[in-house]
Amino acid sequence: MFRTPHVLTLAAAALAMAAAPAAAQTLGTGFADDYSVTSLGSVAGLPSNYGGLTFLDANTILIGGAANGASGSLYTIDVLRDAEQHITGFAGSAQRYGGAGGTVGEYNDGGVVFGPGGVLFTARWPINGLGQTLPGSIDEDKIIELAPLGVASALSAINFVPTGFGGAGQIKLVSWSGGQWYSAGLSPDGNGTYDLVGLTAVDLDLQAGGVQNVPGGPEGFVYIAAGNAGFNVNSMLISEYSAGTVGAYEVDAQGNPLVATRRSFISGLSGAEGAAIDPLTGDFLFSTFGGGSRIVRVSGFIAPPPIPEPGTWALMVAGLAAVGWRARRRG
Repeated sequence: MFRTPHVLTLAAAALAMAAAPAAAQTLGTGFADDYSVTSLGSVAGLPSNYGGLTFLDANTILIGGAANGASGSLYTIDVLRDAEQHITGFAGSAQRYGGAGGTVGEYNDGGVVFGPGGVLFTARWPINGLGQTLPGSIDEDKIIELAPLGVASALSAINFVPTGFGGAGQIKLVSWSGGQWYSAGLSPDGNGTYDLVGLTAVDLDLQAGGVQNVPGGPEGFVYIAAGNAGFNVNSMLISEYSAGTVGAYEVDAQGNPLVATRRSFISGLSGAEGAAIDPLTGDFLFSTFGGGSRIVRVSGFIAPPPIPEPGTWALMVAGLAAVGWRARRRG
């Protein structure tokens, strides 16, 4: 994904996307009748190209700007909602996370997510690092260099397996552009941040020869619970940057995508990058690196339980500790 040299290509893609009709973004077979796609446009004051995104709270998005570079940073932006609580746009201009001096998000990419203890985890591309930022900090408090741990260059996205899925609490990592997929647990390091334990590369199709990875140049990914329209089993959506698509995958008993089950969720995109779930509506949001540097909303999902859920992170920490213990025991 060394994307920064392709300035002319990205500019052309942005112009094409701006001129393209909404129909160019096509929902896949089995999804078109139940979901709708809405471009929310660009965020004022947020430097392109966009990186990953998550929710700081129910009405504030945390998103990467100037992604993939040393000048990259995370920004906050408040959202506007309609009577049904769907996001319709943004209020004001993006503000640097941590204030004017904040430097969280250098080399930010498709993975931006909060983990146990309110620690913010960020994928750092192309330098193949995993950043961790404590609540209240204005810079990463810990950066794990992943090449010595065997992670292929370079980490593009991360997320945690949610409650209700097999493997709940495990952290999952994926690299761009090869799509190598990894699973790990976390172990507290005594400083409020975490070490990775039991980091393992995962073969995503044991029936095929060799080691099977995620196709399409994967970036951000989210988990989708069974019972949503078109999802009969627990599944995952992955922003596939290189392919210009979002893919839908069933997941296994450990929360890993099964590549043999891939279906096209949305096609006709340019630069699909981050991925997040709206905590109020369940809408799927993704950002774009290029492609107009914008945020896109997909509606039709079941709204999640109210947040915050007391004890959620305490339970996750317990689950992560158990994962780490099992990994250490296997070692």
